[in-house]
Amino acid sequence: MKELIEELRKCGETLVKIANAMSERKCSEEKAASKAEGSAAEEKDKQEEPKKVITLESVRAVLAEKSRNRFTSDVKELIRKFGADKLSDIDESKYEAVLAEAEAIK
Repeated sequence: MKELIEELRKCGETLVKIANAMSERKCSEEKAASKAEGSAAEEKDKQEEPKKVITLESVRAVLAEKSRNRFTSDVKELIRKFGADKLSDIDESKYEAVLAEAEAIK
């Protein structure tokens, strides 16, 4: 009986060692996965350049320059094309398109 008890204790100790090894491995894998996710997120952030905010003032400056260069009628037509009578009536979401079309005026 004494030998049986001793063998059970050894088995218990072995099971504890196995559990500890598995726990350490799991922690290592989780740390590696977390680090990889963090690196991937950082890389994604680096790749995504912040979108430049286009303001009314910046659009106005470009259109004013076009007007000074004798394209006043083209500028007025461009504003009308976007459904407005004046630049400030154009929705901010369309400023990028307005600038793109203004650049084409030559």
